[in-house]
Amino acid sequence: MKVYVKSPSRLHFTLIDLNGELGRIDGSVGVALNYPNVILEASKADSIIIEGLIPNRVKRLAKKFIKAMNINEGFKINVKKVIPSHVGLGSSTQLSLSIASALAKLFNINIDVKRLAEIMGRGGTSGIGVAAFQYGGFIVDGGHPFKKKKGKKAFLPSRAAKAAPPPIIVRYDFPLDWFFTVAIPNISKGFYGEKETKAFKAICPTPSVEAEKISRLILMKMLPALKELSIEEFGEALTELQNISVSKKSLIHPIVKKCIEKMLDNGAYGAGQSSWGPAVYGLVKGKNKAEKLTKKIKSFIYEEGGGEVFYTSVNNKGANIKVLR
Repeated sequence: MKVYVKSPSRLHFTLIDLNGELGRIDGSVGVALNYPNVILEASKADSIIIEGLIPNRVKRLAKKFIKAMNINEGFKINVKKVIPSHVGLGSSTQLSLSIASALAKLFNINIDVKRLAEIMGRGGTSGIGVAAFQYGGFIVDGGHPFKKKKGKKAFLPSRAAKAAPPPIIVRYDFPLDWFFTVAIPNISKGFYGEKETKAFKAICPTPSVEAEKISRLILMKMLPALKELSIEEFGEALTELQNISVSKKSLIHPIVKKCIEKMLDNGAYGAGQSSWGPAVYGLVKGKNKAEKLTKKIKSFIYEEGGGEVFYTSVNNKGANIKVLR
């Protein structure tokens, strides 16, 4: 018996509330992507065998899961593809959940994705990655209780926050003919680890007016635009989200800012930085437009020191997990 897992990646458009006056914090908006992916296979073995990409990290995550589930049998994991790490595409959550899901299926453990995320320490701030793995599509999560008996006590990233994944309050299929061009410039990676924790402490709590503007933009522009299939309005909302947080804007790399402008100047309906970056996305309609924008951005990125540029559609199904006999 062999278990196959192919995960999506994700774009993270924004956190909603880093103020906390209402008794909740976080809240997120994003989409699952069809590319890039984690692809791995797991099978039983006499000992623990890790093959393929990033073996040390994979072994560490696998051991975390088997310790929590008290598994004492051997297994083999072969990782064939991974999502670039610390660039804003959600690699840590997808890798963690792919490994945990594969081992749960392999050892016939009936457990839901939310519990897997808790075990692996994911979803403590944003719920987009966990929901992207489970459901795919366009996602809005409701954040976490703040400074309550069972809530978060501080503003922290998922890695440092010991909180369960948040409730999903909106989940829609995304139009199949809406594409994202994604650019990952060769610059310093986005904040992670201790740098990410320090960044949260530096910008939080944000003014309540920021959370109010973001919430209004999501409720009264982004969501109706998606339901009415208005890519123009949806794209405008994406771009406007980038411009609300003064503190976060100050942390964006100059090349990322130029890339966002280049996307908009070359036909993107909306553009922005995913999570802490440096991944930049631009929204277009139709494969031909995606190809043209990708070609333009490749030329720009080449002139700015290189990087990776591709286009992809939204994954509306979540991870593909199946047993290969």
